[in-house]
Amino acid sequence: MKGLKENIAKHIVILCERYPALESVKEEIVEAYFLLAESYKNGGKLLVAGNGGSAADAEHIVGELMKGFKLPRKPDADFAGKLVKENKELGTVLAENLQGALPAIALDGHPALSTAYMNDCEPLLCFAQQVNGYGKEGDVFLGISTSGNSKNVLYAATTAHAKGMKVIGLTGAKSSKLEQMSDVCIKVPQTETYMIQELHLPVYHCLCLMLEDEFFGD
Repeated sequence: MKGLKENIAKHIVILCERYPALESVKEEIVEAYFLLAESYKNGGKLLVAGNGGSAADAEHIVGELMKGFKLPRKPDADFAGKLVKENKELGTVLAENLQGALPAIALDGHPALSTAYMNDCEPLLCFAQQVNGYGKEGDVFLGISTSGNSKNVLYAATTAHAKGMKVIGLTGAKSSKLEQMSDVCIKVPQTETYMIQELHLPVYHCLCLMLEDEFFGD
């Protein structure tokens, strides 16, 4: 795993020990990690989208990135001091409880916007519209699709590339349109929907652990 620091690489080792089938996609996981880490280092963010169970996975990923996963992520001393200076009573509570975040947005979680757009415009472009609104050059779009052919995810990926973003696909083993348009595609080695989803979770947990160690580890 060339280029990975030891504390980051250990998560891939543990992943493959626990899920030997994922040995086949470890290089793609590393490539996805580098794309995400580079984006975050440059002030970027992650936009995530999927349907059904993959929408739940999108929300799950955001939850792991936007707050502490395994590490406490205490605010740095400078920011903590600014919070207390702003308001001693409220700032003290904030300084003790806020956690460092890696900016991430799940695109399924805005029902008023999505339903308004689907009612007024083209329903399959609901994710693409949000990529258009939130996305900027240097951000990353993660499309989760067990088939790799979910049209609303494909429209979003197309929009992401047009905005200068990188695209990561998370799919099953079959070749797909999302694979073709992704900068990196992690194709877990299953073809049945629920079995694909069962392998998606350890993959994105691993990525979240790697990113947390990169930005909040010792």
